[in-house]
Amino acid sequence: MLLYFAGPLFNQAEKEFNKKLARKIEVLGVEVFLPQRDGAEKNKPPFDKMSPDERRKAMFKLDRDKILSADIFLFVLDGRVPDEGACAELGIAYADKYLKNGKGLIVGLMTDARAAFTGAKLNPMLLGALDIVVESEYELIDCLKSYIFNINGNKSQEYPNGQKLPPKADQPRAETPIS
Repeated sequence: MLLYFAGPLFNQAEKEFNKKLARKIEVLGVEVFLPQRDGAEKNKPPFDKMSPDERRKAMFKLDRDKILSADIFLFVLDGRVPDEGACAELGIAYADKYLKNGKGLIVGLMTDARAAFTGAKLNPMLLGALDIVVESEYELIDCLKSYIFNINGNKSQEYPNGQKLPPKADQPRAETPIS
């Protein structure tokens, strides 16, 4: 099972948070594609021999292909506003899931209390593309465990927090609000 890890990755605190969380997820037996570690970095072959423009194109293609092959898309939503690159990645993940009639899980992790929108934590266009938003690492791990358990044959249709699981690939996707 592959998880694509989207979110901010431009300062030391963000990179450390991402690495630690990726390791916690990998303990569940999930392969994690973490772009800052596994992506088109300028100091790794073959990307180190590319021009900046070639590397940007390679980065887009690699990330897009990993998103499209992922079973789970995780979006770290922390920050005053969500990372714009991760927003584009969410659009790819949602379109892929929509075209596959609901296959996969799209989960947001929002541990940050700041909100850019009056009366709401997230822009409705982001919220509408997410199956669930969790507010802690512990809740995320429980959500992933439940999803993995369900994929492996469990009949439960709820996460531990009571929100409904997304349907399996052979079931039509019903629109359910995220509280």
